[in-house]
Amino acid sequence: MSKHDLFRAGIVHFPHPTTQPDTEAECFSDGALVIAQDKIVAMGEYADICDRYPDATQHDFRGKWIVPGFIDSHLHFPQTEMIACYGKQLLHWLEQYTFPTESKFSEPDYCRQVAPAFIRQLIKNGTTTGLVFSSVHADAADALFEAASDINMGIIAGKTCMDRNCPDWLQDSADTAQLQSAQLISRWHKKGRNLYALTPRFAPTSTENQMHALGELAQQYPDVFIQTHLSENMDEIEWVKSLYPQSDGYLDVYDRFHMVRPRAVFGHCIHMTDNEWSRLAESGATAAFCPTSNLFLGSGLFNLDKARHAGVHLALATDVGAGTSFNLLKTYGEGYKVAQLNGQTFSALQGLYSMTQGPAVAYGLDDSIGNLNPGTVADFVVLDPVFDELTAMRLENSHSAQDMLFALSMLGDDRAIYQTWIAGQCQYEK
Repeated sequence: MSKHDLFRAGIVHFPHPTTQPDTEAECFSDGALVIAQDKIVAMGEYADICDRYPDATQHDFRGKWIVPGFIDSHLHFPQTEMIACYGKQLLHWLEQYTFPTESKFSEPDYCRQVAPAFIRQLIKNGTTTGLVFSSVHADAADALFEAASDINMGIIAGKTCMDRNCPDWLQDSADTAQLQSAQLISRWHKKGRNLYALTPRFAPTSTENQMHALGELAQQYPDVFIQTHLSENMDEIEWVKSLYPQSDGYLDVYDRFHMVRPRAVFGHCIHMTDNEWSRLAESGATAAFCPTSNLFLGSGLFNLDKARHAGVHLALATDVGAGTSFNLLKTYGEGYKVAQLNGQTFSALQGLYSMTQGPAVAYGLDDSIGNLNPGTVADFVVLDPVFDELTAMRLENSHSAQDMLFALSMLGDDRAIYQTWIAGQCQYEK
């Protein structure tokens, strides 16, 4: 039995960090990807590679495209079942749907039921790494890490922390948030492919005492992630000002507690000041662009040019369940429309970068995920661009990766995902 698998298909990825994805993508119309066990060992033109691996198991996917596994940089595991609930805007939506749904995760059996279903939705849509908010319950975070570990999937997640401005039955405290987060870090961070994220839901649901307690952990564990929300909604921003009058704006609340740094990922970042953009860039933190959620809740239009000009790390995110799809290709498509409404541009290759190599670089993980370079983990997606009559017509005379990706962002969904491979194992096949 061969120790190698060779995949023949079109291939597109970004081998290096770049600020120019449109000109620095590496594309092969007839490419080969070779894996051995859980790693990529070769990638390039099929004609150059095929003779080097004569005994490899061949996977002939001509007509299809291979891309790196997608990285979803902001979404909520406990909101899986409440996706597409009719709502108003952010604060009403949290009270009406989010908090009651998250209360179910006080039951460990329920957590273990939903976690594998959540993972299946990710891989069905080509997502191989997620930055995930769990609920306030430590058991829910355990269930999520266990479900990901079962298939050797990379998950970055954390227990959500809230000790005010939410129902009593969802509150923890400064002490329990710190203790349980520390226990989860010890149990899961860097165990297998798991990484931990300190997760204050957002500034309004944490007291200063809780933020201080989490800030102590952020200093104690400089390599853990931090994930939260920032400047999503105008009413939210005014609320933060009233709760933290001594802070110089929303971002400064987190900055005071040592949470603005590399591997800090801030969801939304819609209504930001120039100073906040500068500080975000200076710190090495990441802005997660959540277009379907921002549109669904009427929160506003993310300013791509502000992020670019400031030099901020940018990552695409679905933000399920306010986000309306687990599919990052569709999410990019909505991001393109947001850019159009702002008189800005967001090409398909820029979109692909912001769901693969871009976030991997931002998180210091590009030596293992986000690209198809030899030596990285074999997390990749096989795309089927022609999955129905309409896509066959649209792409009949198209041969570029950029055009294929753009068409799929408008016409595609999980039907465009032919296979999802995680650590060298096919975990989903259409």
